[in-house]
Amino acid sequence: MNKTVLITGSSRGIGRAAALLFAGNGFRVVLNCRKSKDELMSLEKKLDAFGADYCSFIKDVTQFESVRSVFDELSSKAMLPDIIINNAGISHIGLVQDLGIEEWHRIIDTNLTSAFNVCKCAIPYFLQKGGGKIINVSSMWGVVGASCEAAYSASKGGLNAFTKALAKELAPSNISVNAVAFGVVDTQMNDFLDENERRNLIAEIPAGRMCTPEEAAHIIYNVAQMDNYVTGQIITADGGLT
Repeated sequence: MNKTVLITGSSRGIGRAAALLFAGNGFRVVLNCRKSKDELMSLEKKLDAFGADYCSFIKDVTQFESVRSVFDELSSKAMLPDIIINNAGISHIGLVQDLGIEEWHRIIDTNLTSAFNVCKCAIPYFLQKGGGKIINVSSMWGVVGASCEAAYSASKGGLNAFTKALAKELAPSNISVNAVAFGVVDTQMNDFLDENERRNLIAEIPAGRMCTPEEAAHIIYNVAQMDNYVTGQIITADGGLT
């Protein structure tokens, strides 16, 4: 039986590219987004075109009950995941003194609490299966911090610490937990940059370019193929920037 991967935030960017890559390699794919219905339907059409086995949910993964309902339905469909990719994420540019408390919670909930919710629901099934893989999509800013991105940096730094702690907790149960800390990936998250800002940012990257979503997906895919002895790692993929 083909393995199943659940990817949060899979309607666009890294999540979309990962869904296409895993499906193209024979995985059953569980798609999720919070509100990008049109983009999710576009992805479904692509998956239909090459006969992929998938199911999709428009659910807010920051809400625990929403996540639990997804797992309940996946259980009823015998489509529980073998691999979890916590990819849902948002960013915010601005000074801390200008950041509203509601926006702070939105960033922390989307980038960190969502991963907790998904892991909490997945772990009992992984324990029953005797193993599993969790891959958290993080950022280099969670390692070194970014000016004017304090909330985003905090959320990704928390995700990195969560990854390391959970890996130690689950290693005896043959469940690996790793994170990929990406640098600048050319997705809609960076659409706020004008051409001059893009050029200046790329000039700082030793590789001389941004990472493409497809490259990011391949990195995640390669981590998913690693033996479960590789766990608790924050794998940096930033073109040499940090």
